[in-house]
Amino acid sequence: MSERTEHTMNSTPEGDLPGIHDAVVIGGGAAGLSGALTLGRARRSVLVIDAGEPRNAPAAAVHAYLGHEGTPPGELLAAGRAEVLGYGVELRDGTAVAAQREGGAFRVTLADATEVRARRLLVTTGLVDELLDLPGLAELWGTDVLHCPYCHGWEVRDRAVGVLGTGPLAVHQALLWRQWSDDVTLFRHTLDELDERSHEELAARGVRVVAGEVVGLAARDGRLTGVRLVDGTLIGRQVLVVAGQLTPRAGVLSSLGIEPTELEMGGTVIGAHIAADPTGATAVPGVWVAGNVASPTDQVVAAAAAGVRAGAAINADLIAEETRAAVEARRATLAGAPFSAESERAVTEVVLGHRRHGL
Repeated sequence: MSERTEHTMNSTPEGDLPGIHDAVVIGGGAAGLSGALTLGRARRSVLVIDAGEPRNAPAAAVHAYLGHEGTPPGELLAAGRAEVLGYGVELRDGTAVAAQREGGAFRVTLADATEVRARRLLVTTGLVDELLDLPGLAELWGTDVLHCPYCHGWEVRDRAVGVLGTGPLAVHQALLWRQWSDDVTLFRHTLDELDERSHEELAARGVRVVAGEVVGLAARDGRLTGVRLVDGTLIGRQVLVVAGQLTPRAGVLSSLGIEPTELEMGGTVIGAHIAADPTGATAVPGVWVAGNVASPTDQVVAAAAAGVRAGAAINADLIAEETRAAVEARRATLAGAPFSAESERAVTEVVLGHRRHGL
């Protein structure tokens, strides 16, 4: 029997806490599965709870992820799930709705009223793109209605691109997308009149500016054909760039007293996120975050990296806790009796837990 299989069949966190996982990961996207993989390879008992609502589900492929360029999101997640299972990680379909501290651990409640316990939590629930309520926009989200040029720019290069002006960053977006197409139109929509510098920059780059509020999109056979203004004018476009409000899925974190904070870009609030240190540790001890819930602008590769970083930090934190417990047990044992096989067994039990062998 391989070492990995033995861990899968016999894992009991800490050796003396049956039923409590070393870590529960809430969210099974790139960040969550990467964190779970890291912890599984560290011989930790891990449970991943996933609601099956990935943010990038409408997209055709994942991009800028070295070695996985062009992979459909569903295929990437399926491969990740298979990999973590190989290291003894458990997967459960479901939605975590609340969590609370219970002694030295956490109790997580799922939507079906079942509960699980964990010594540490990694929350990777991602975010929701809050889109404008424009007829036809939601139906084309992720195909012809886009937000990130690094995710989709190459695929729509040289097409007729429109940028919907909903905030101060619209000019920046138009200039950015100009890199992928020389046919870019900025629809002012709800923007005030642009300043002189913005007009000069857009004109210099050949970006057309159209005044008037946008009231809907026109499409044929599921593809964008144009943008309709309030006066009825239809301007042909093949791609529309929008900036939705980035709202973290933070219900579980809120139940622990961790609330989202505003996220700014260039002095403009673009949404909210969960504040954390570089490893993903939150203000609540024992709770980490990774992926878009913490960094809304991260692409898949960055979210995966954040998951690895958080997983390693969680393992280090558990090791520190286990070391403190082992030291205390050793001191207590040595203070109460001289060295013996029994005292050595007690110390080994604390240090190695389920990983002890032949003792």
